[in-house]
Amino acid sequence: MKGKFITLEGIEGAGKTTQLAVIRSYLEDRGIAVLTTREPGGSPVGERIRSLLLDPTGGGLAADTEVLLLFAARAEHLVHRIRPALEQGTWVLCDRFTDATYAYQGGGRGVDPQRIALLEDYVQGPMRPDLTFLFDLPAAVGCARAGRRSAPDRFESETEGFFADVRARYLALADSHPQRIRRIDANAPVVQVSAQVYRQIAAFVEAMDP
Repeated sequence: MKGKFITLEGIEGAGKTTQLAVIRSYLEDRGIAVLTTREPGGSPVGERIRSLLLDPTGGGLAADTEVLLLFAARAEHLVHRIRPALEQGTWVLCDRFTDATYAYQGGGRGVDPQRIALLEDYVQGPMRPDLTFLFDLPAAVGCARAGRRSAPDRFESETEGFFADVRARYLALADSHPQRIRRIDANAPVVQVSAQVYRQIAAFVEAMDP
Protein backbone atom coordinates (compact mmCIF):
# COMPACT_ATOMS: atom_id res chain seq x y z
CA MET A 1 0.00 0.00 0.00
CA LYS A 2 1.29 3.44 -0.85
CA GLY A 3 1.99 5.82 1.97
CA LYS A 4 0.00 8.98 2.67
CA PHE A 5 1.29 12.49 2.06
CA ILE A 6 0.48 14.97 4.83
CA THR A 7 1.54 18.61 4.75
CA LEU A 8 1.63 21.32 7.41
CA GLU A 9 1.07 24.95 6.47
CA GLY A 10 0.89 28.34 8.16
CA ILE A 11 2.59 31.68 8.52
CA GLU A 12 5.70 32.25 10.62
CA GLY A 13 5.21 31.52 14.31
CA ALA A 14 2.27 29.16 13.78
CA GLY A 15 3.92 26.27 15.65
CA LYS A 16 4.14 23.76 12.80
CA THR A 17 7.35 22.16 14.05
CA THR A 18 5.83 21.35 17.45
CA GLN A 19 2.70 19.85 15.93
CA LEU A 20 4.60 17.85 13.32
CA ALA A 21 6.08 15.94 16.25
CA VAL A 22 2.56 15.27 17.59
CA ILE A 23 1.48 13.79 14.25
CA ARG A 24 4.63 11.73 13.90
CA SER A 25 4.26 10.30 17.39
CA TYR A 26 0.62 9.36 16.77
CA LEU A 27 1.48 7.54 13.54
CA GLU A 28 4.57 5.77 14.84
CA ASP A 29 2.65 4.58 17.91
CA ARG A 30 0.40 2.75 15.45
CA GLY A 31 3.28 1.11 13.60
CA ILE A 32 3.23 3.46 10.62
CA ALA A 33 6.63 4.29 9.08
CA VAL A 34 7.08 8.05 8.79
CA LEU A 35 9.44 10.37 6.91
CA THR A 36 9.56 14.00 8.03
CA THR A 37 10.87 16.62 5.65
CA ARG A 38 10.48 20.29 4.76
CA GLU A 39 10.20 22.84 1.99
CA PRO A 40 12.02 24.55 0.60
CA GLY A 41 14.65 21.87 1.00
CA GLY A 42 14.32 18.17 1.65
CA SER A 43 17.07 17.08 -0.74
CA PRO A 44 20.74 18.08 -1.11
CA VAL A 45 20.01 20.44 -4.00
CA GLY A 46 16.80 21.63 -2.34
CA GLU A 47 18.65 22.57 0.83
CA ARG A 48 21.11 24.65 -1.19
CA ILE A 49 18.19 26.43 -2.84
CA ARG A 50 16.64 26.93 0.60
CA SER A 51 19.79 28.69 1.79
CA LEU A 52 19.58 31.04 -1.17
CA LEU A 53 15.89 31.79 -0.67
CA LEU A 54 16.14 32.41 3.08
CA ASP A 55 19.42 34.35 3.08
CA PRO A 56 18.57 37.71 4.71
CA THR A 57 21.36 39.37 2.72
CA GLY A 58 19.88 38.18 -0.56
CA GLY A 59 17.12 40.75 -0.93
CA GLY A 60 15.94 41.80 -4.35
CA LEU A 61 14.97 38.41 -5.78
CA ALA A 62 12.20 38.85 -8.30
CA ALA A 63 8.92 37.17 -7.34
CA ASP A 64 9.09 34.97 -10.44
CA THR A 65 12.62 33.91 -9.47
CA GLU A 66 11.33 32.83 -6.07
CA VAL A 67 8.58 30.75 -7.64
CA LEU A 68 10.93 29.07 -10.10
CA LEU A 69 13.51 28.29 -7.42
CA LEU A 70 10.82 26.83 -5.17
CA PHE A 71 9.56 24.52 -7.89
CA ALA A 72 13.11 23.53 -8.85
CA ALA A 73 13.69 22.51 -5.22
CA ARG A 74 10.29 20.78 -5.18
CA ALA A 75 11.10 18.74 -8.28
CA GLU A 76 14.27 17.43 -6.60
CA HIS A 77 12.38 16.78 -3.38
CA LEU A 78 9.70 14.75 -5.12
CA VAL A 79 12.12 12.66 -7.16
CA HIS A 80 14.64 11.90 -4.45
CA ARG A 81 12.60 11.71 -1.24
CA ILE A 82 8.82 12.10 -1.33
CA ARG A 83 7.81 9.76 -4.15
CA PRO A 84 10.26 6.96 -3.21
CA ALA A 85 9.05 7.02 0.39
CA LEU A 86 5.38 6.93 -0.60
CA GLU A 87 5.98 4.04 -3.01
CA GLN A 88 7.57 2.07 -0.16
CA GLY A 89 4.49 2.60 2.00
CA THR A 90 6.07 5.26 4.22
CA TRP A 91 3.91 8.21 5.24
CA VAL A 92 5.48 11.59 4.49
CA LEU A 93 5.03 14.58 6.79
CA CYS A 94 6.19 17.75 5.06
CA ASP A 95 6.60 21.17 6.67
CA ARG A 96 5.10 23.27 3.85
CA PHE A 97 4.49 22.32 0.23
CA THR A 98 2.82 23.94 -2.78
CA ASP A 99 0.06 25.62 -0.76
CA ALA A 100 2.86 27.75 0.68
CA THR A 101 3.80 28.91 -2.81
CA TYR A 102 0.22 29.97 -3.49
CA ALA A 103 0.13 31.77 -0.13
CA TYR A 104 3.56 33.39 0.03
CA GLN A 105 4.32 34.07 -3.61
CA GLY A 106 0.70 34.32 -4.76
CA GLY A 107 -0.81 36.11 -1.78
CA GLY A 108 2.29 37.85 -0.44
CA ARG A 109 4.14 38.69 -3.65
CA GLY A 110 1.18 38.99 -5.98
CA VAL A 111 2.18 36.29 -8.46
CA ASP A 112 -0.72 35.20 -10.67
CA PRO A 113 -2.01 31.90 -9.18
CA GLN A 114 -2.59 30.55 -12.69
CA ARG A 115 1.16 30.72 -13.30
CA ILE A 116 1.77 28.82 -10.07
CA ALA A 117 -0.83 26.26 -11.13
CA LEU A 118 0.99 25.66 -14.42
CA LEU A 119 4.20 24.87 -12.56
CA GLU A 120 2.31 22.75 -10.04
CA ASP A 121 0.91 20.57 -12.82
CA TYR A 122 4.26 20.41 -14.63
CA VAL A 123 6.33 19.42 -11.58
CA GLN A 124 3.79 17.33 -9.66
CA GLY A 125 1.42 15.97 -12.29
CA PRO A 126 -1.76 14.86 -10.49
CA MET A 127 -0.01 14.47 -7.16
CA ARG A 128 -1.48 16.47 -4.28
CA PRO A 129 -1.31 16.02 -0.49
CA ASP A 130 -3.78 13.58 1.02
CA LEU A 131 -4.26 15.81 4.06
CA THR A 132 -3.13 19.33 4.95
CA PHE A 133 -3.12 21.00 8.36
CA LEU A 134 -3.39 24.78 8.18
CA PHE A 135 -2.19 26.34 11.42
CA ASP A 136 -3.99 29.65 11.42
CA LEU A 137 -3.38 32.68 13.62
CA PRO A 138 -3.40 36.47 13.18
CA ALA A 139 -0.40 37.92 11.40
CA ALA A 140 0.48 40.14 14.36
CA VAL A 141 0.63 37.14 16.70
CA GLY A 142 2.73 35.09 14.29
CA CYS A 143 5.19 37.93 13.74
CA ALA A 144 5.54 38.47 17.49
CA ARG A 145 6.23 34.78 18.08
CA ALA A 146 8.74 34.58 15.23
CA GLY A 147 10.50 37.68 16.54
CA ARG A 148 11.28 35.87 19.80
CA ARG A 149 13.20 33.16 17.96
CA SER A 150 16.56 33.41 16.22
CA ALA A 151 17.61 36.22 13.88
CA PRO A 152 15.00 36.58 11.13
CA ASP A 153 15.57 35.04 7.73
CA ARG A 154 14.60 36.72 4.48
CA PHE A 155 10.90 35.86 4.77
CA GLU A 156 10.63 36.43 8.50
CA SER A 157 11.88 39.97 7.85
CA GLU A 158 8.75 40.81 5.85
CA THR A 159 6.11 43.20 7.17
CA GLU A 160 3.01 42.30 9.12
CA GLY A 161 0.97 43.38 6.09
CA PHE A 162 2.78 40.81 3.95
CA PHE A 163 1.86 38.05 6.40
CA ALA A 164 -1.72 39.26 6.57
CA ASP A 165 -1.90 38.78 2.79
CA VAL A 166 -0.30 35.34 3.09
CA ARG A 167 -2.79 34.35 5.76
CA ALA A 168 -5.72 35.55 3.66
CA ARG A 169 -4.58 33.38 0.76
CA TYR A 170 -4.17 30.38 3.02
CA LEU A 171 -7.72 30.83 4.29
CA ALA A 172 -8.99 31.12 0.72
CA LEU A 173 -7.22 27.85 -0.12
CA ALA A 174 -8.86 26.19 2.88
CA ASP A 175 -12.27 27.38 1.70
CA SER A 176 -11.55 26.00 -1.79
CA HIS A 177 -10.33 22.59 -0.57
CA PRO A 178 -12.37 21.75 2.54
CA GLN A 179 -11.95 17.98 2.14
CA ARG A 180 -8.16 18.20 2.19
CA ILE A 181 -7.28 21.25 4.29
CA ARG A 182 -8.12 21.20 8.00
CA ARG A 183 -7.87 24.58 9.72
CA ILE A 184 -6.33 24.48 13.19
CA ASP A 185 -6.69 27.41 15.60
CA ALA A 186 -2.98 28.02 16.25
CA ASN A 187 -3.75 31.04 18.43
CA ALA A 188 -4.92 28.71 21.21
CA PRO A 189 -2.60 27.42 23.98
CA VAL A 190 -0.24 24.78 22.62
CA VAL A 191 -1.92 21.92 24.49
CA GLN A 192 -5.24 22.84 22.86
CA VAL A 193 -3.59 23.08 19.43
CA SER A 194 -2.15 19.59 19.94
CA ALA A 195 -5.59 18.30 20.92
CA GLN A 196 -7.08 19.68 17.69
CA VAL A 197 -4.30 18.03 15.68
CA TYR A 198 -4.72 14.73 17.49
CA ARG A 199 -8.45 14.63 16.76
CA GLN A 200 -7.93 15.37 13.08
CA ILE A 201 -5.15 12.86 12.47
CA ALA A 202 -7.03 10.21 14.46
CA ALA A 203 -10.14 10.74 12.34
CA PHE A 204 -8.07 10.56 9.14
CA VAL A 205 -6.40 7.29 10.12
CA GLU A 206 -9.61 5.74 11.43
CA ALA A 207 -11.40 6.57 8.19
CA MET A 208 -8.87 4.39 6.37
CA ASP A 209 -9.50 1.30 8.46
CA PRO A 210 -11.38 -1.45 6.55
